[in-house]
Amino acid sequence: METYDPDFMEKQRKLLKTAKRAAGIFITVVILAVLSTGSFYNIGEQEQAVLTTFGVAKNVAEPGLHFKIPLIQRVQKVNTTIQGFAIGYDPSNNESQEDDSLMITSDYNFVNVDFFVEYKVSDPVKAVYASQDPLLILQNISRSCIRGVIGSYEVDSVLTTGKNEIQTKVREQIAQKLEQHDIGLQVINVTIQDSEPPTTEVMEAFKAVETARQGRETAINDANKYRNEKLPEAEAQIDKIMQEAEAQKTERINEANAEVAKFNAMYEEYAKNPEVTRRRMFYETMEDVLPRMKVIIDGTDGTETILPLDSFTATAEGAGGTAAGAGNAGTGSSGNGNGAAAGNSADGTADTAE
Repeated sequence: METYDPDFMEKQRKLLKTAKRAAGIFITVVILAVLSTGSFYNIGEQEQAVLTTFGVAKNVAEPGLHFKIPLIQRVQKVNTTIQGFAIGYDPSNNESQEDDSLMITSDYNFVNVDFFVEYKVSDPVKAVYASQDPLLILQNISRSCIRGVIGSYEVDSVLTTGKNEIQTKVREQIAQKLEQHDIGLQVINVTIQDSEPPTTEVMEAFKAVETARQGRETAINDANKYRNEKLPEAEAQIDKIMQEAEAQKTERINEANAEVAKFNAMYEEYAKNPEVTRRRMFYETMEDVLPRMKVIIDGTDGTETILPLDSFTATAEGAGGTAAGAGNAGTGSSGNGNGAAAGNSADGTADTAE
Protein backbone atom coordinates (compact mmCIF):
# COMPACT_ATOMS: atom_id res chain seq x y z
CA MET A 1 0.00 0.00 0.00
CA GLU A 2 1.47 3.37 -1.14
CA THR A 3 1.97 6.10 1.37
CA TYR A 4 1.26 9.76 0.62
CA ASP A 5 4.35 12.04 0.85
CA PRO A 6 3.34 15.69 1.02
CA ASP A 7 6.90 16.95 0.52
CA PHE A 8 7.33 15.03 -2.72
CA MET A 9 4.10 16.36 -4.13
CA GLU A 10 5.11 19.90 -3.26
CA LYS A 11 8.41 19.46 -5.10
CA GLN A 12 6.58 18.19 -8.16
CA ARG A 13 4.27 21.20 -8.18
CA LYS A 14 7.22 23.57 -7.91
CA LEU A 15 9.02 21.81 -10.74
CA LEU A 16 5.91 21.99 -12.93
CA LYS A 17 5.43 25.69 -12.17
CA THR A 18 9.08 26.39 -13.00
CA ALA A 19 8.80 24.51 -16.29
CA LYS A 20 5.66 26.45 -17.28
CA ARG A 21 7.34 29.72 -16.43
CA ALA A 22 10.41 28.82 -18.50
CA ALA A 23 8.24 27.74 -21.43
CA GLY A 24 6.29 31.00 -21.25
CA ILE A 25 9.48 33.02 -21.18
CA PHE A 26 10.85 31.06 -24.14
CA ILE A 27 7.66 31.48 -26.14
CA THR A 28 7.61 35.19 -25.35
CA VAL A 29 11.20 35.60 -26.45
CA VAL A 30 10.51 33.72 -29.68
CA ILE A 31 7.44 35.84 -30.39
CA LEU A 32 9.32 39.05 -29.68
CA ALA A 33 12.18 37.93 -31.91
CA VAL A 34 9.80 37.10 -34.72
CA LEU A 35 7.95 40.38 -34.33
CA SER A 36 11.13 42.42 -34.17
CA THR A 37 12.62 40.82 -37.27
CA GLY A 38 9.39 41.19 -39.28
CA SER A 39 8.73 44.79 -38.33
CA PHE A 40 11.43 46.40 -40.51
CA TYR A 41 12.30 46.20 -44.17
CA ASN A 42 14.89 47.91 -46.35
CA ILE A 43 14.39 49.41 -49.84
CA GLY A 44 17.40 49.68 -52.16
CA GLU A 45 18.27 52.48 -54.55
CA GLN A 46 17.05 50.61 -57.63
CA GLU A 47 13.79 49.26 -56.23
CA GLN A 48 10.47 50.23 -54.72
CA ALA A 49 8.08 48.40 -52.37
CA VAL A 50 4.36 47.68 -52.35
CA LEU A 51 3.01 47.80 -48.78
CA THR A 52 -0.33 45.99 -48.35
CA THR A 53 -2.51 46.65 -45.31
CA PHE A 54 -5.74 44.60 -45.09
CA GLY A 55 -5.77 44.29 -48.88
CA VAL A 56 -5.07 47.96 -49.58
CA ALA A 57 -1.80 48.42 -51.50
CA LYS A 58 0.42 51.48 -51.32
CA ASN A 59 3.64 52.29 -53.13
CA VAL A 60 6.75 53.05 -51.06
CA ALA A 61 9.42 54.69 -53.18
CA GLU A 62 11.83 56.18 -50.62
CA PRO A 63 14.95 54.04 -50.24
CA GLY A 64 16.17 53.06 -46.78
CA LEU A 65 14.82 51.31 -43.65
CA HIS A 66 11.04 51.29 -43.12
CA PHE A 67 8.67 49.95 -40.45
CA LYS A 68 5.66 47.70 -40.96
CA ILE A 69 3.12 46.16 -38.63
CA PRO A 70 3.88 42.46 -38.26
CA LEU A 71 1.23 39.98 -39.34
CA ILE A 72 -0.92 42.87 -40.62
CA GLN A 73 1.15 44.58 -43.28
CA ARG A 74 2.90 42.71 -46.08
CA VAL A 75 5.74 44.04 -48.21
CA GLN A 76 6.62 43.03 -51.78
CA LYS A 77 9.70 44.61 -53.40
CA VAL A 78 9.77 45.55 -57.09
CA ASN A 79 12.85 46.09 -59.27
CA THR A 80 12.57 49.48 -61.03
CA THR A 81 15.73 49.30 -63.16
CA ILE A 82 15.61 48.93 -66.95
CA GLN A 83 15.30 45.25 -67.83
CA GLY A 84 15.00 43.42 -71.13
CA PHE A 85 14.18 40.21 -72.89
CA ALA A 86 15.00 38.73 -76.29
CA ILE A 87 12.59 37.66 -79.00
CA GLY A 88 13.83 35.34 -81.73
CA TYR A 89 17.06 34.14 -80.10
CA ASP A 90 18.49 32.82 -76.84
CA PRO A 91 20.72 35.46 -75.18
CA SER A 92 22.75 32.80 -73.34
CA ASN A 93 24.12 31.20 -76.52
CA ASN A 94 22.82 33.51 -79.32
CA GLU A 95 21.09 30.59 -81.02
CA SER A 96 18.13 31.48 -83.20
CA GLN A 97 14.63 30.43 -82.15
CA GLU A 98 12.67 30.19 -85.37
CA ASP A 99 9.32 29.98 -83.61
CA ASP A 100 9.73 33.66 -82.77
CA SER A 101 12.23 34.85 -85.38
CA LEU A 102 10.75 33.45 -88.62
CA MET A 103 8.30 35.98 -90.07
CA ILE A 104 6.67 36.78 -93.41
CA THR A 105 6.88 40.17 -95.13
CA SER A 106 4.35 42.07 -97.22
CA ASP A 107 5.84 40.72 -100.45
CA TYR A 108 5.46 37.11 -99.18
CA ASN A 109 9.11 36.49 -98.34
CA PHE A 110 10.36 34.78 -95.20
CA VAL A 111 12.94 36.45 -93.00
CA ASN A 112 14.57 35.79 -89.62
CA VAL A 113 14.47 38.84 -87.35
CA ASP A 114 15.78 39.01 -83.77
CA PHE A 115 14.59 41.70 -81.36
CA PHE A 116 15.57 42.87 -77.91
CA VAL A 117 12.92 44.71 -75.88
CA GLU A 118 13.85 46.93 -72.93
CA TYR A 119 11.26 47.87 -70.29
CA LYS A 120 10.88 49.02 -66.70
CA VAL A 121 8.22 49.13 -63.99
CA SER A 122 6.33 52.42 -64.14
CA ASP A 123 3.70 51.62 -61.45
CA PRO A 124 4.79 49.03 -58.84
CA VAL A 125 1.27 48.55 -57.43
CA LYS A 126 -0.19 47.72 -60.85
CA ALA A 127 2.83 45.60 -61.72
CA VAL A 128 2.12 43.46 -58.62
CA TYR A 129 -1.68 43.32 -58.54
CA ALA A 130 -3.00 44.32 -62.01
CA SER A 131 -2.12 40.96 -63.55
CA GLN A 132 -0.78 37.59 -62.56
CA ASP A 133 2.27 37.77 -64.86
CA PRO A 134 2.82 41.24 -66.38
CA LEU A 135 6.10 40.22 -68.05
CA LEU A 136 4.36 37.43 -69.97
CA ILE A 137 1.71 39.90 -71.14
CA LEU A 138 4.44 42.29 -72.34
CA GLN A 139 6.21 39.49 -74.21
CA ASN A 140 2.99 38.45 -75.97
CA ILE A 141 2.22 42.08 -76.88
CA SER A 142 5.74 42.51 -78.25
CA ARG A 143 5.51 39.38 -80.41
CA SER A 144 2.17 40.50 -81.81
CA CYS A 145 3.36 44.03 -82.62
CA ILE A 146 6.62 42.81 -84.16
CA ARG A 147 4.89 40.40 -86.50
CA GLY A 148 2.32 43.00 -87.47
CA VAL A 149 4.94 45.63 -88.34
CA ILE A 150 7.23 43.20 -90.17
CA GLY A 151 4.25 42.01 -92.20
CA SER A 152 3.66 45.54 -93.49
CA TYR A 153 7.19 45.97 -94.94
CA GLU A 154 8.92 44.41 -97.91
CA VAL A 155 11.82 42.06 -97.30
CA ASP A 156 14.33 44.54 -98.73
CA SER A 157 13.34 47.17 -96.16
CA VAL A 158 13.46 44.67 -93.30
CA LEU A 159 16.97 43.57 -94.22
CA THR A 160 18.49 46.93 -95.17
CA THR A 161 17.09 50.45 -95.05
CA GLY A 162 13.90 50.13 -93.01
CA LYS A 163 15.27 48.92 -89.67
CA ASN A 164 15.11 52.23 -87.82
CA GLU A 165 11.57 52.90 -88.97
CA ILE A 166 10.49 49.37 -88.02
CA GLN A 167 11.98 49.72 -84.53
CA THR A 168 10.17 53.01 -84.00
CA LYS A 169 6.81 51.64 -85.12
CA VAL A 170 7.13 48.51 -82.97
CA ARG A 171 7.94 50.60 -79.90
CA GLU A 172 4.99 52.93 -80.52
CA GLN A 173 2.53 50.05 -80.94
CA ILE A 174 3.77 48.27 -77.81
CA ALA A 175 3.42 51.50 -75.82
CA GLN A 176 -0.16 51.98 -77.05
CA LYS A 177 -1.19 48.45 -76.08
CA LEU A 178 0.50 48.72 -72.68
CA GLU A 179 -1.59 51.83 -72.00
CA GLN A 180 -4.73 49.84 -72.84
CA HIS A 181 -3.80 46.89 -70.59
CA ASP A 182 -2.47 49.17 -67.79
CA ILE A 183 -0.25 46.56 -66.14
CA GLY A 184 2.30 48.98 -64.69
CA LEU A 185 5.06 48.38 -67.27
CA GLN A 186 6.64 50.84 -69.69
CA VAL A 187 8.57 49.99 -72.87
CA ILE A 188 11.88 51.87 -73.16
CA ASN A 189 13.42 50.69 -76.41
CA VAL A 190 13.08 48.07 -79.13
CA THR A 191 16.16 47.05 -81.09
CA ILE A 192 16.61 44.77 -84.10
CA GLN A 193 19.59 42.62 -83.19
CA ASP A 194 19.80 40.83 -86.52
CA SER A 195 17.79 40.27 -89.70
CA GLU A 196 18.67 37.81 -92.42
CA PRO A 197 17.03 35.56 -95.02
CA PRO A 198 16.36 31.97 -93.98
CA THR A 199 18.69 30.44 -96.60
CA THR A 200 22.36 30.96 -97.38
CA GLU A 201 21.80 31.67 -101.10
CA VAL A 202 19.28 34.38 -100.42
CA MET A 203 21.53 35.81 -97.74
CA GLU A 204 24.42 36.13 -100.19
CA ALA A 205 22.16 37.79 -102.75
CA PHE A 206 20.98 40.36 -100.24
CA LYS A 207 24.55 41.02 -99.17
CA ALA A 208 25.42 41.74 -102.81
CA VAL A 209 22.44 44.08 -103.05
CA GLU A 210 23.54 45.89 -99.90
CA THR A 211 27.08 46.24 -101.26
CA ALA A 212 25.74 47.72 -104.49
CA ARG A 213 23.51 50.11 -102.55
CA GLN A 214 26.45 51.28 -100.48
CA GLY A 215 28.44 51.82 -103.67
CA ARG A 216 25.62 53.88 -105.09
CA GLU A 217 25.46 55.99 -101.95
CA THR A 218 29.21 56.48 -102.07
CA ALA A 219 29.02 57.62 -105.70
CA ILE A 220 26.17 60.01 -104.85
CA ASN A 221 28.14 61.44 -101.94
CA ASP A 222 31.19 61.93 -104.16
CA ALA A 223 29.07 63.64 -106.80
CA ASN A 224 27.52 65.92 -104.20
CA LYS A 225 30.97 66.74 -102.87
CA TYR A 226 32.19 67.62 -106.38
CA ARG A 227 29.08 69.72 -106.96
CA ASN A 228 29.57 71.56 -103.68
CA GLU A 229 33.15 72.29 -104.67
CA LYS A 230 32.33 73.54 -108.19
CA LEU A 231 29.15 75.48 -107.49
CA PRO A 232 30.88 78.24 -105.48
CA GLU A 233 33.48 78.66 -108.22
CA ALA A 234 30.78 78.88 -110.89
CA GLU A 235 28.75 81.31 -108.80
CA ALA A 236 31.83 83.45 -108.26
CA GLN A 237 32.51 83.43 -112.02
CA ILE A 238 28.88 84.38 -112.66
CA ASP A 239 29.15 87.26 -110.21
CA LYS A 240 32.34 88.43 -111.91
CA ILE A 241 30.74 88.31 -115.37
CA MET A 242 27.65 90.10 -114.12
CA GLN A 243 29.73 92.82 -112.50
CA GLU A 244 31.77 93.28 -115.69
CA ALA A 245 28.57 93.39 -117.73
CA GLU A 246 27.07 95.95 -115.37
CA ALA A 247 30.23 98.04 -115.56
CA GLN A 248 30.26 97.82 -119.37
CA LYS A 249 26.57 98.66 -119.51
CA THR A 250 27.11 101.71 -117.30
CA GLU A 251 30.07 102.79 -119.45
CA ARG A 252 28.07 102.40 -122.67
CA ILE A 253 25.15 104.32 -121.18
CA ASN A 254 27.44 107.12 -120.05
CA GLU A 255 29.10 107.27 -123.49
CA ALA A 256 25.71 107.33 -125.17
CA ASN A 257 24.51 110.08 -122.83
CA ALA A 258 27.68 112.05 -123.61
CA GLU A 259 27.15 111.62 -127.35
CA VAL A 260 23.54 112.68 -126.97
CA ALA A 261 24.58 115.74 -124.99
CA LYS A 262 27.23 116.55 -127.58
CA PHE A 263 24.75 116.14 -130.44
CA ASN A 264 22.17 118.27 -128.65
CA ALA A 265 24.77 120.99 -128.09
CA MET A 266 25.82 120.85 -131.75
CA TYR A 267 22.19 120.97 -132.84
CA GLU A 268 21.59 124.06 -130.74
CA GLU A 269 24.56 125.79 -132.39
CA TYR A 270 23.42 124.57 -135.80
CA ALA A 271 19.96 125.97 -135.21
CA LYS A 272 21.48 129.37 -134.45
CA ASN A 273 23.60 129.53 -137.65
CA PRO A 274 23.22 126.49 -139.93
CA GLU A 275 25.67 127.60 -142.65
CA VAL A 276 28.58 128.31 -140.31
CA THR A 277 28.02 125.10 -138.40
CA ARG A 278 27.79 123.11 -141.64
CA ARG A 279 31.12 124.47 -142.87
CA ARG A 280 32.83 123.89 -139.52
CA MET A 281 31.62 120.29 -139.47
CA PHE A 282 32.84 119.85 -143.06
CA TYR A 283 36.30 121.17 -142.20
CA GLU A 284 36.55 119.00 -139.12
CA THR A 285 35.58 115.96 -141.15
CA MET A 286 38.13 116.76 -143.83
CA GLU A 287 40.82 117.09 -141.15
CA ASP A 288 40.08 113.54 -140.15
CA VAL A 289 39.83 112.18 -143.70
CA LEU A 290 42.69 113.89 -145.59
CA PRO A 291 45.61 112.46 -143.52
CA ARG A 292 44.55 108.96 -144.60
CA MET A 293 44.38 109.81 -148.36
CA LYS A 294 46.99 108.69 -150.94
CA VAL A 295 47.92 111.59 -153.28
CA ILE A 296 48.61 111.03 -157.03
CA ILE A 297 49.79 113.89 -159.31
CA ASP A 298 49.05 113.64 -163.02
CA GLY A 299 51.27 115.72 -165.37
CA THR A 300 50.00 117.81 -168.32
CA ASP A 301 52.21 116.09 -170.93
CA GLY A 302 50.25 112.86 -170.72
CA THR A 303 52.68 111.10 -168.37
CA GLU A 304 51.82 110.01 -164.84
CA THR A 305 54.16 110.99 -162.08
CA ILE A 306 53.64 109.39 -158.67
CA LEU A 307 55.44 111.03 -155.84
CA PRO A 308 56.28 108.88 -152.78
CA LEU A 309 54.26 110.96 -150.37
CA ASP A 310 53.22 108.04 -148.07
CA SER A 311 56.30 108.48 -145.87
CA PHE A 312 55.13 111.97 -144.94
CA THR A 313 51.88 110.66 -143.40
CA ALA A 314 53.38 108.93 -140.35
CA THR A 315 51.93 111.38 -137.89
CA ALA A 316 48.78 113.46 -137.88
CA GLU A 317 50.62 116.80 -138.17
CA GLY A 318 52.94 115.53 -140.91
CA ALA A 319 49.94 114.15 -142.71
CA GLY A 320 48.20 117.50 -142.62
CA GLY A 321 51.31 119.38 -143.80
CA THR A 322 51.95 116.87 -146.60
CA ALA A 323 48.42 117.25 -147.86
CA ALA A 324 48.74 121.04 -147.87
CA GLY A 325 52.13 120.93 -149.69
CA ALA A 326 50.74 118.55 -152.28
CA GLY A 327 47.94 120.98 -152.93
CA ASN A 328 50.35 123.86 -153.43
CA ALA A 329 52.58 121.84 -155.78
CA GLY A 330 49.61 120.94 -157.86
CA THR A 331 48.69 124.56 -158.22
CA GLY A 332 52.16 125.50 -159.54
CA SER A 333 52.41 122.71 -162.06
CA SER A 334 48.99 122.79 -163.53
CA GLY A 335 49.27 126.33 -164.87
CA ASN A 336 45.58 127.05 -164.40
CA GLY A 337 43.94 129.00 -161.59
CA ASN A 338 42.47 125.95 -159.94
CA GLY A 339 45.61 123.90 -159.22
CA ALA A 340 45.40 120.22 -158.37
CA ALA A 341 42.05 119.12 -157.12
CA ALA A 342 42.15 116.38 -154.49
CA GLY A 343 39.13 114.28 -153.98
CA ASN A 344 38.07 111.05 -152.30
CA SER A 345 37.58 108.06 -154.52
CA ALA A 346 36.31 104.58 -153.59
CA ASP A 347 39.85 103.26 -153.07
CA GLY A 348 41.14 106.37 -151.21
CA THR A 349 43.12 107.94 -154.13
CA ALA A 350 42.96 111.59 -155.31
CA ASP A 351 43.16 112.54 -159.01
CA THR A 352 44.40 115.95 -160.21
CA ALA A 353 41.91 117.93 -162.27
CA GLU A 354 43.35 120.27 -164.85
